[in-house]
Amino acid sequence: MSGNDDMDEELKAAIAASLEDFQGSARSRDPTSSKKQDVVDLTADSDDGDEVEEIYPKSRSVIGSETEDGDDYDEDLERAIQISMQGAPEKVGDSDGDEIVQMSTQKKDSPKPISVENDKKPSAQAQKEEQPTQEQKPSLPGILGLDRKKMEEERLARLAKRKADTLPDQREAKQSRRESPKGKRAGIKSPRKSPTPKPEPRKEQPKAKSVDTPTSTPSVQFPAGAIKKTWNANARRTGDDIKINEVFQASDLELAILSSFMWDMDWLFSNLDTKKTRFLLIMQAKEESTRRQYEAETALMPNLRLCFPSMEGQVNCMHSKLMLLFHPGYVRIVIPTANLTSFDWGHDGTMENSVFLIDLPKKTGGNEDTKTAFYEELVYFLKASTLHDNIIAKLDTFDFSRTAKYAFVHTIGGSHTGESWRRTGYCGLGRAVNSLGLRTSSPLNIDYVTSSLGSLNDDFLRSIYLAAQGDDGLTEYTARATKSKTTADSNTHEWKDNRLRVYFPSERTVKETYGGPNSAGTICFQSSWFNGPKFPSGILRDCASARKGLLMHNKIMYVRPDEPISRLNSNTTSGGTCPAWAYIGSANLSESAWGRLVQDRASTVKSNPNPPKLNCRNWECGVIVPVSEDEKKPDEDRESGGMLDVFRSTVPVPMSVPGKKYEGDGRLKPWYFMEGMNSRFGGF
Repeated sequence: MSGNDDMDEELKAAIAASLEDFQGSARSRDPTSSKKQDVVDLTADSDDGDEVEEIYPKSRSVIGSETEDGDDYDEDLERAIQISMQGAPEKVGDSDGDEIVQMSTQKKDSPKPISVENDKKPSAQAQKEEQPTQEQKPSLPGILGLDRKKMEEERLARLAKRKADTLPDQREAKQSRRESPKGKRAGIKSPRKSPTPKPEPRKEQPKAKSVDTPTSTPSVQFPAGAIKKTWNANARRTGDDIKINEVFQASDLELAILSSFMWDMDWLFSNLDTKKTRFLLIMQAKEESTRRQYEAETALMPNLRLCFPSMEGQVNCMHSKLMLLFHPGYVRIVIPTANLTSFDWGHDGTMENSVFLIDLPKKTGGNEDTKTAFYEELVYFLKASTLHDNIIAKLDTFDFSRTAKYAFVHTIGGSHTGESWRRTGYCGLGRAVNSLGLRTSSPLNIDYVTSSLGSLNDDFLRSIYLAAQGDDGLTEYTARATKSKTTADSNTHEWKDNRLRVYFPSERTVKETYGGPNSAGTICFQSSWFNGPKFPSGILRDCASARKGLLMHNKIMYVRPDEPISRLNSNTTSGGTCPAWAYIGSANLSESAWGRLVQDRASTVKSNPNPPKLNCRNWECGVIVPVSEDEKKPDEDRESGGMLDVFRSTVPVPMSVPGKKYEGDGRLKPWYFMEGMNSRFGGF
């Protein structure tokens, strides 16, 4: 890190086994953790009247919580976990709930995929996944896998590898491993008895002639903002995708603020210059002892610092995905749906995601004020995350004026009282819609692509629908609190009229992807929810990628009003209309991701004896992207092949539409991760 090669190699050695050890072992080191904490179900909903106890009343934007949630686990789930711990998947880690179980993407007899851009062999430790016995337990490395003995062994192994790699025949062998004659990724096999599409040819096609065509050369490429698909090893490049090295533009990157739930440290740092760049990682660490341990283990790494958002009470997951990339002349703000893993960024050819980027140049006029609502909410979120004030202050040196047409949307884990509930979760979504001049009473068509689903019900879906119209959450809360649906139904009955569609892959779709069931460990749903009496099964559609053979990890909400929205009253635009808008970010369609507004029974404010408070189990973030008024009016047919064409020049549409309906098709059932694992490994 200081410029010394040995130090740099030592860091990379420490990074090599970090993903598996960090995700799988961190909780096992905590003696207070129970087995149930090995899998955190973040898609479960709260019961009515679910209460959250405030832990730190001095900070109302970040308050710990203790929710009563008896529905998170059932016997089938627990037994599936036990099977998984016996070696069925290579590793079961903390959940995203959202990303419930972290699985290997390879069959047991398949080699680990080799990165296309960084052809590095995995370490021996990464290849060898053994369950420790009570007689012989391996040492448990920390956040970056800091096992000094192992580091030395791996350092010697890399020295031997570098010498071997200098031989010409070794280079040829590496090339043959990198790509098969048909361009298919090594180590990706078709699932048994499942028709798997052939990968598209790997040769790159002529790129679209656009100023938005990505490049790894540092420059202000996206001054107006752009949304891209993530590159994938098994898909042609058509100009609307982006690689991780094109995101980082690492050659002059000075400071990288990175937030993710899952981390592949070896792959991540192989795409960055660890000698020149400083790093601050925003990570999940629920226990204080874990945070202190991680800090101690990285204390000797001068270029690396850590930040831990509050995880008090029943805040289950720091799930937000965000990058602030500081270059000499600009800062790049990146909001992806992907974790910082090679898997999510397409390097093994199975998964796809989406990413929003905007490049903001440094101010040229001294103290000119270019702050926008986007800036204010980003700073609010970063402060709640406990990011250092000095780093947040760096944002003031950049021109945010071109973010005025966007809205930064977030969910801050904890309980939010007073007025703070209006700024986050689905209440914050409605506030952001309103601030952009997109509030409307016109009926909407909503298409939500999600990688995990919660136990959906009418109340939650109504709150999301109303938020998309610009409501701050009070309409649905008031109707629910007074036990009367009259007010809400009179305004939002239309959401049930085939206006809300949710895209989630079927078991058949998962089996027909390149990775098959082994690649679907972060795609989560439960049959008990789908078959429950309150689940609105009519809204569910199969989610098949437009890039045939890929599995989706996207979280995108496409919103189309029946009539274009007049923006004459907007503070962020000179007027005009908006035919549609989209949300892209980390939030799946679940109450844990968007929150639940409940009564604050602990309030002592006499003037308002029943004030609301918002309970949020997750940390999330995303961005609202309006579609230009130059685009044509949305297709009149709510569900057709051209239904989302209005978005295609602004927000890529990753799935095939219209999606097949689950309801009425006995052959089609959603992908249930736990049941899929059960069937693969002989049942319970």
